[in-house]
Amino acid sequence: MLIKGLIFIFELRRQVSSKSSITLAIGFISAGGLKAAADVIERGFVSVSTTANTELPPDVVEISIAVQTQDTKSLQKATAENKLISDKVYSSLSAMINKDNGDFIKTTNFNAAPVYNYKNNKKDLVRYEVSNSIIVHTKSIKDAGAMIDKAISLGATNIDNINFSVSSYDKQCDQLLGIAAKKAFTRAGILAKSANNTLAGIKSMNGSCSTSSNIPQYRLLAKNMAMSASADSSVESSSPIQGGVIKLYANLNASYFVK
Repeated sequence: MLIKGLIFIFELRRQVSSKSSITLAIGFISAGGLKAAADVIERGFVSVSTTANTELPPDVVEISIAVQTQDTKSLQKATAENKLISDKVYSSLSAMINKDNGDFIKTTNFNAAPVYNYKNNKKDLVRYEVSNSIIVHTKSIKDAGAMIDKAISLGATNIDNINFSVSSYDKQCDQLLGIAAKKAFTRAGILAKSANNTLAGIKSMNGSCSTSSNIPQYRLLAKNMAMSASADSSVESSSPIQGGVIKLYANLNASYFVK
């Protein structure tokens, strides 16, 4: 049915990041003035909240690797040593990833600074420290342990973090939000019917996605791992890295006009 004098306003906003959110709003503005608009706002409505979830195996891993060097007399020496080790680590790991599959390595932090000891209002130079941090982003999760071992064998000093994720996050989020939206419509209809009403359009709708996992957080001191490995050289195996399962949740809040 065509209703004269009404202007429909439709807004769809979608934001994609570590959380995806969708906001959907429909408003009605009467050409007759503020009184008619107030009448629309004062209409009855019903609000519901729904969820949908799924479990997925991770298909992407990011490994944070750091090379730290130091020298008691020269920043240049500490920097040169760091560059030598970092170049070897970068070159070897680059050969282990598949760039055609979207894998990459990038520098995340570089720091070179003196370390002082402060005592009796005086500062004494202790040493110079240089740190170079990189992230290895790869879909070859099965090779993560071997990459860590290779980096350690070449002189990497820290494995700061190992993070697993799902490359299809946005697609999975959209599907779950669609399921949650259908559940919201059905639930709102049941509530409206119980009060002898029927649904008469969307008042507002917003949803978001989040993840949780049973994957342990890894933070390893590479030097200790290297010492442990050399103490038992008879055992030849990669560092035990398991991807676990990632749980993806969609949460949706919706309000519907009733008549």
